[in-house]
Amino acid sequence: MSDEYDYESLGANASLSQDAMAGALAGIAEHCAMYPVDSIKTRMQVITTARPQVLATSALAHHSTVIVESTEASFKGFKTASRNLWRGVNSVVLGAGPAHALHFATYEACKEAFGANANGHHHLAAAAAGACATLAHDSLMNPFDVIKQRMQLGDSTYRSVRECARTVYAKEGVTAFYISLPTTLTMSVPFQSIQFATYEYFRKVINPTGDYDPKTHAIAGGLAGAIASSVTTPLDVVKTLLQTRGQSNDPRIRNASGLMDAVNIIKDRYGVRGFFRGFKPRVLTHMPSAAISWSVYEYFKWFISKESTSAIQDKNLLRL
Repeated sequence: MSDEYDYESLGANASLSQDAMAGALAGIAEHCAMYPVDSIKTRMQVITTARPQVLATSALAHHSTVIVESTEASFKGFKTASRNLWRGVNSVVLGAGPAHALHFATYEACKEAFGANANGHHHLAAAAAGACATLAHDSLMNPFDVIKQRMQLGDSTYRSVRECARTVYAKEGVTAFYISLPTTLTMSVPFQSIQFATYEYFRKVINPTGDYDPKTHAIAGGLAGAIASSVTTPLDVVKTLLQTRGQSNDPRIRNASGLMDAVNIIKDRYGVRGFFRGFKPRVLTHMPSAAISWSVYEYFKWFISKESTSAIQDKNLLRL
């Protein structure tokens, strides 16, 4: 019975709201599942100034007390640190739902318009559709991403998304929410173009029939996420510096005005290696998150297509 459902035609036959709903659920699932690893990546990428060290004499004076207290503090610190890895996740939920709804709805519409749904491999058409979807997604998501990364920092004192947004706006103005948008687009357009084109390629190679197969979507999505994130890590480091500049004690970082300023700061401080800070956590984040996102999205495509087809068949039976 399942062979009768042509779920791959959903992009052409489904309403915009159905594409958007599948995309929103996929986006929320993707970001929430890998959020702690993304927090670690952000902290690794941020350039920090040296902090003053605690004097050793004070530790020696209370040596016996410190040993007992440090054990208790370590346990409490571990619990706090684990909890802090989830700080800012509300911003992702608020932004990822609408942004990914717009993302996948735009992708499906452009993919159909550019001819990527035709038989065979159409890398340029899929990449172009992914680029268009990214422009729509990032324009909406960028302010939420700024808030998320401000709250992910280890020394962040923000207790809520609203508090963070108000403070950033009061101190830095609206510009703070969009200063990284050109860099974000410079990174995300090639990232998503590579991811969509790679995903479509692996999906058709692994499963030429195009039938719904969860394993195919997970593998193709994971490979696409790993390849795309590897290539675009340097731009992600630049984006992180711009989005978190307001939290830095370094005057040069705080006054960074755009992509080239950020590039020069990273190059001067760390050389070429600086552009690959957080490389492993980034790949470890995007590989499973892309697999989750595509798996959830393709499932809901199949589910909605199945329900739509069943409804049409029921109507035809009633007419008979």
